Parts: sequence; C-alpha cells; structure tokens
Amino acid sequence: MKIRVLGAGAGGGFPQWNCNCHNCSGVRNGRLNAKTRTQSSIAVSSDGERWVLFNASPDIRTQLEHFPASHPRHGIRDSGIKAVILIDSQIDHTTGLLMLRESTQPLEIYCSDMVKQDLSTGFPLFTMLAHYCGINHHPVPLDGSAFIVPGIDDLRFHSHSLKSKAPPYSPHRHDPHNGDNIGVIIEQISTGRTVYYAPGLGEIEPHVQQAFAKAECILVDGTFWQHDEMERAGICTKLALEMGHLPQSGPGGMIEQLSAVTDTRKVLIHINNTNPILDEDSPERQQLNAAGIEVAYDGLEISL
Repeated sequence: MKIRVLGAGAGGGFPQWNCNCHNCSGVRNGRLNAKTRTQSSIAVSSDGERWVLFNASPDIRTQLEHFPASHPRHGIRDSGIKAVILIDSQIDHTTGLLMLRESTQPLEIYCSDMVKQDLSTGFPLFTMLAHYCGINHHPVPLDGSAFIVPGIDDLRFHSHSLKSKAPPYSPHRHDPHNGDNIGVIIEQISTGRTVYYAPGLGEIEPHVQQAFAKAECILVDGTFWQHDEMERAGICTKLALEMGHLPQSGPGGMIEQLSAVTDTRKVLIHINNTNPILDEDSPERQQLNAAGIEVAYDGLEISL
C-alpha cells in the first residue's frame, strides 16, 4: 500500500495568508526551522497508478501538479485519481472539488449522508458540480463495515462515525449527527496491513482505540498542541475541543493516547499554523520525537 500526503496543514495552510503569528511570520522570514504546508489531503493506492483521494483541499491543483503519479497518462484527458472519499464537509476538505470540475466523467464521491446534505444545501458543491462534470454519490457505512471502490484493486475501506465537529456553516455544528465526521481504516486485502486516517478527531472512543491498536500506521488529528492555543496566540477564544480537535498535550491528550499504542507508525496530520510542533527545533517537537510520533509534511510518502 502506498500513501502520499498531499497536504499536511489545517485550514488556511502554513503560513496562512493573513496570519502574523509567531510561526507564520517566522517561516516567512526564515527565522523558523519549519516546512510550509498546504491544506490537508492524502492519496492512497495499491498499485501506484490508480489512487483514491481523501479530501479535496482548496490547494488540490498545486498538490496534484507536484504528484506525478496522478498526472494524465492515457488519452488527452485523464487522471490517476479514480475516486474521492470525504472525511467531513469542512471547507478546507471539500472546496478542491470545484478544481476537479474539468473531469470528463462524473466524480465518484464517497461520503456520509450528513456530508452529502451539507454539500447539497449550506455549501452546495454537489449542486454546482451537477452543471459541470456531475457526481456519483456513494454512501459510506458508519459502523466500521467495509466497502470497496471499483477499479481500486486490493484495497478495502472501513468507515466509522467520530465525535468531532461539523463545519460552522452546517446546521449540525452544535447538533451533532452520526456521519458529520468519519474515520477510515484502509486495508490492503492481500496483506491485511492497515492505515487509520482521522484528521478531525475530538474524542478517543472505544472503536477509535480499537482502530489504533490494529493499524500499522496511524494518520491522526494534529491540529493543536494546547486546548487554549488560539487564545494564547492572541487570535480568538475558541478552544480546541470546541472546534472538534483533541490537543496533543495535557492529560488524555493525543500524545498520551498514542503512547499506549506500540509497534505502530504514528503520524500527526492537519497541523494548524499556530501549533509549535511546526518548529522542528521547538521543545514541543522534541517531546513528540521522544514519544515516537512524527509530524506529516507535504510530499511525505508511506509504504506498507
């Protein structure tokens, strides 16, 4: 199985266009030892030619241009991207669908009914795309049951509902529904090896713990280091858990949760521009290194 991190940043990327926080100003002026990052998305394949795209960020065009395996090879219009699985309906995970409107075939999109509802009403991308390439919507299970993507050989997907947050525009923002956010176990059928992908995760429920324990690689929510990180940065008073993200530090945080998992590659993704772990020389980054936890970056490739 091959995994390509197309984008590792949270909404706005890093640096964010209008942000002058310590991290964003530092990476712009070269003071910070850090890599820039576009907004979160990965691609997965079993053969290196046909890929499933997880989320479609606003940066998708640039991400695919820097990913040769996705480039057209057969005919005048083509792509290595054969389907899209949406984890949620967040703007930073779905706006890139508009960049894919030139497709000569309907986009094959796998998502929950709640995500379909959001993308047909509050942020009507599906309605808009009907006037371009069109879409074929495929509902995904919310109980961990398996589904396959036709044409993607040797991969099977298991999706389950997560406790996180629907986007601010959604009627479910403060009225959670199953399917507002999902996690996906990606399984290679021939080897049984698995990757768990959950870029938006507000609580470690029992089925999430089970997914952690079974996976050879975990790509999981790394948005915030601290619960009150945005307030400490002088940006706003929103707290991490209020936005649906479990912070890394503190009792019950992501570091503690991941430290209970052994013999597994652990990678944080969806990193907010305020997070000190972006600075590769920071004490927080050293703490992750000591715990055996990696920080994803654009272009990271994982093979299992």
